[in-house]
Amino acid sequence: MSKISLLTAVFKPNVTPNLLSQSSFALLRAILGTMIIHNGFDKLSNIESFAQAYVQVIGLPFPIFFSYVAAFTEIIGAPLLMLGLLTRPAAFGLFSTMCVAMYHHVLVAGFSIPYLELSAVYAACFLFFAVNGGGLFSTDALIVNWLDVTALSAQAKQIMRLEKAYGTVSTDQKVNA
Repeated sequence: MSKISLLTAVFKPNVTPNLLSQSSFALLRAILGTMIIHNGFDKLSNIESFAQAYVQVIGLPFPIFFSYVAAFTEIIGAPLLMLGLLTRPAAFGLFSTMCVAMYHHVLVAGFSIPYLELSAVYAACFLFFAVNGGGLFSTDALIVNWLDVTALSAQAKQIMRLEKAYGTVSTDQKVNA
């Protein structure tokens, strides 16, 4: 392998929905959902304490109400994210909850990385899924496939055009196409 092709392999973005990238999206969804769901149950276990320590501190009105909103966003959004069902709205709700958590950490401890770290990583991951959806191995993809086969074939054709434009299709695939 030449230096140029090695550099190309390192720097070329993944524009094709291949098995490895789509499997990693599904794995990331499962891990995120498993990790975040317990936060919602922790909030519910002592909602008054959470409301006082976290929600009231940042000045939101109705701290008990917003504590329940945060708890149920995590309890409902996490399994939806894991299944890849309504992925974008679930991820956006979870992203919003993490943004409020980051705001709380900044108010309490300033821009201290140890306090911001976990909620920022969660927020970035949830933002990724809010923008990109659940991927091909999601319930959303199954539903879209079931509802509109023509839309998926049009999307597949568009992906093939992008592959050709970026030169990602190998010569063997071009001959077979």
